[in-house]
Amino acid sequence: MEITICIGSSCHMKGARTVVSSLEKLITEQDLKEQIHLKGSFCMGKCSVEGVSVKVNDELFYVTPENVAQFFQDEVLRRL
Repeated sequence: MEITICIGSSCHMKGARTVVSSLEKLITEQDLKEQIHLKGSFCMGKCSVEGVSVKVNDELFYVTPENVAQFFQDEVLRRL
């Protein structure tokens, strides 16, 4: 599985760094480093929405630092 997190300036202001570090922690805690590849991307073109743009494979989501754990549970783990 590939998870791409926008690290462009708009998403950075919305908490991209926190989203990245939280996902890294959750992946490590679940021992999923071999199954999930994290990568960064600059602008995904959705700067006006609330939250950081995050793609799981090719599906786009909007994640905030406050809901990253729920996103991981609902959208990442269920796809494994």
